[in-house]
Amino acid sequence: MVLVNFKTITVVPAGDALVDNVLSKTQRKTPTVVHKGYAIGRIRDFYMRKVKFSQQMFHDKLTHILNDFPNLDELHPFYADLLNVLYDRDHYKLALGQLATARSLIDGIARDYVRLLKYADSQYRCKCLKRAALGRMCTLISRHKKNLAYLEQVRQHLARLPSIDPATRTLLIAGFPNVGKSSFINKITRADVDVQPYAFTTKSLFVGHCDYKYLRWQVIDTPGILDHELEARNTIEMQSITALAHLRACVLFFIDPSEQCGYSLEKQHSLFKSIMPLFANKPVIVVANKTDLGWESALDDSGRALLESFKADSGGRAVLMKMSTHEEEGVSEVKNSACEKLLELRVESKVRGKKVQKVLNRLHLATPKATSQERTPNIPASVLAKRAVQSQGGDDTRMGGEDGDVEMGEEGSGPGAKKLERDLQEENGGAGVYSMDWRKLYKLRKEEWAYDVMPEIVDGKNISDFLDPEIEAKLRQLELEEDAREAVRDVTGDAEVGGYRFVTQGEKQVVQQIKDRKSLIKQESVREKNAHKHRSALQRNKVLTRRSRLQEHLEGLGLEKEEASDLVDRAASRRGVKRTRSESVAVSVVRSSSRPRSTSRTRSVSIAPNDGFSDPRQKAKAIELARKKLKTGVAKYGRKGDADRSIPSKLPKHLFSGKRGIGKTDRR
Repeated sequence: MVLVNFKTITVVPAGDALVDNVLSKTQRKTPTVVHKGYAIGRIRDFYMRKVKFSQQMFHDKLTHILNDFPNLDELHPFYADLLNVLYDRDHYKLALGQLATARSLIDGIARDYVRLLKYADSQYRCKCLKRAALGRMCTLISRHKKNLAYLEQVRQHLARLPSIDPATRTLLIAGFPNVGKSSFINKITRADVDVQPYAFTTKSLFVGHCDYKYLRWQVIDTPGILDHELEARNTIEMQSITALAHLRACVLFFIDPSEQCGYSLEKQHSLFKSIMPLFANKPVIVVANKTDLGWESALDDSGRALLESFKADSGGRAVLMKMSTHEEEGVSEVKNSACEKLLELRVESKVRGKKVQKVLNRLHLATPKATSQERTPNIPASVLAKRAVQSQGGDDTRMGGEDGDVEMGEEGSGPGAKKLERDLQEENGGAGVYSMDWRKLYKLRKEEWAYDVMPEIVDGKNISDFLDPEIEAKLRQLELEEDAREAVRDVTGDAEVGGYRFVTQGEKQVVQQIKDRKSLIKQESVREKNAHKHRSALQRNKVLTRRSRLQEHLEGLGLEKEEASDLVDRAASRRGVKRTRSESVAVSVVRSSSRPRSTSRTRSVSIAPNDGFSDPRQKAKAIELARKKLKTGVAKYGRKGDADRSIPSKLPKHLFSGKRGIGKTDRR
């Protein structure tokens, strides 16, 4: 569990941006108009509200910044020293302290000017006091631009730091630059640390995670450390020193005996001795890396003695191990050894603690006492006799023993022994090929039932018992009977076979005539629709086509001409009868000619010599089409005129003036 999460710190605004934000919000969230009839008390409240709102906004912004940044006195010592190394503890505290002072000063300015506004005697005096208060607040914030910029840089750098948990199980890698530390963490974790053949490739702490014994382990790669005084070390080296000093971890001190890193073995030994106080109460493993370069055979006696001195200088606490990250030899052994050492140390520290006594009082470990009595194996005589017969190759017979008869041939390896499933598996292709015959294990009343073709049982009965063995013969008999019925139907024609009456040849002809008539009617209807679709809107030949057809049809049925005409008129006069478009126009024209109309209507329908119409109904139809065309054109191409009602302003002042908060614009 990470104690501090630096990635949740919010962005620190610049000085100008903070001032613009507060002033803009003050303008938007408070009233802006002082009307003529306001009393002096209301005017004072108007300007006091603006001063208090600005003060509260500055106070909230600065408080949020101060609360987000961690307090060094409350942090873990590792984080406190790391922040001191990276950003300078004094500068960091000074920046936060100056912002806290600015917050208190802004509160005092607002308090003083609100007291002055209570005694202002005019709107002009109130406005001047408000401007002075806001001006002093903004000037105070502008003086802290550098502090805000510094804190924003600190926030960005903190957000890029890895999440390190000082209390968890940790492996800490240290040593000179370019000795293989980053290559090792890339091998045992999923971290992707940059590896280059030059020094100080790693400039900050990198964290990876691995698993050992179902536990999560934290592996930290530190920048390289050089052998010189503590005061002379730079920021990159001090990060490693801070991690070594404050993290309870197993230290893996990497060395390069081949000296390909650019530093001699003596310098590496000197560095190990200089930082030895940081290894107090921590398991240490000295890892001799790059064995693939063949330094073991190239070392002389002094070099081997110097290599062994790493363990002697640590008081016997350090362990020397060899490894090659290039060929991945000994990598897992080094990781496992480090994890084991750290686990042992953590268990010992917990046992020495006070909490373990409460647990030990509730535990009881039973330790049986050793006795001098020897217990020899006791094998029954029957088993010994059985083994003797099996070793001699006896068959499946009953042998007498001391404890009774023993039936042979059930188990064992003799000729009469029963074959096991394992033996059958080896004989029939082995595992994955052989499939055991489960049917021999079925518990049925008769053993031969297990190998029936259909051994499915439903309601205690075998399904195969319900199958008819003569079903094929019965099927053939039914087919012959069906053929006989078809032959009788062909011969008898109109006779009834099996209770069904067959259609005669004459009836078939009538049905075919009906179908042909239907087909002709459909084709004629399609032709009429197509002709109506492509013909002109105004017919010049016959208007009452369907009326004449109906009258002809009635006359064909045997009615007289007068009777047929009366029936057609009666059908046309009925309400609810749907007429065609041409019939409707004709009827309306006839009715208009029969009823008195105004003179203008009569003149418009009357036929002039040069109108081109031979029938009043045609002229009425033309007038109707012209009226519809004019109506469509006006609706499509009409424009707003002087007589049309219009609202010149899309945002009327009486609806959209004043300050509106969130959720107050429903009236739009």
